[in-house]
Amino acid sequence: MKIENKVALVTGGARRIGKAIAVALARSGARVMITYNTSAAEAENTIAEIKQSGGQATAVQCDQRDLSASDRLFERLRQEVDRLDILVNNAAIMERKPALEITPDDWARVMETNLRGPFFMAQRAAQWMLTTGGGSIVNIADLSALHPWPSYLTHTISKSGVVALTQTLALALAPTIRVNAIAPGMVLKPDEWSDERWARMIAALPLQRGGTAEDVAEAVLYCVRSDFMTGQVIVLDGGRSLKA
Repeated sequence: MKIENKVALVTGGARRIGKAIAVALARSGARVMITYNTSAAEAENTIAEIKQSGGQATAVQCDQRDLSASDRLFERLRQEVDRLDILVNNAAIMERKPALEITPDDWARVMETNLRGPFFMAQRAAQWMLTTGGGSIVNIADLSALHPWPSYLTHTISKSGVVALTQTLALALAPTIRVNAIAPGMVLKPDEWSDERWARMIAALPLQRGGTAEDVAEAVLYCVRSDFMTGQVIVLDGGRSLKA
């Protein structure tokens, strides 16, 4: 798929990886809409950056745990554009908690954000894409989906679900819509990690450097452009999984 003149929706596109994806799609010629939950200021900055570079972009507040908010998002999108070609399911949360201390509320919050939300975003997007000739869906999974992190149990399970969702939707929506995923590893230091811990983890990687948000964005562009690829998970981890 050529990205120029296409319409893309990036969830969680205000900051970090989501921002890099939105910027990369806009620079490739797509009209971009991003969602944010609480990062309003960052969303405004991202939109301004895209527009200053000559791109087209808008931002909409949407907590994807609330399915009615997702409905309103798509209603607004339909008012502004006549098609949707690309969906990037990026919005997610990552919570660290011992397995024996996880509450039902903890479980529900992560699963609703990281798994249920992306499914219904994909469902709504696919229903629209099928009326306009097809499209591409890219889900942002995580290395933990393939190599479990017990300290982040809910995150790990939710992202494992995203991998299964990707593969199952790829079959369900073929041949009109392609569905792929990116599984980033050591990309951007988690807020709760110390610089020392991050440096130790990076030093152990075969490539001996951390990934950047732009690395993930380039992988997303590849997924969108590659017309003969569907149901695949691209592991972007600097070689870490080779040593697991």
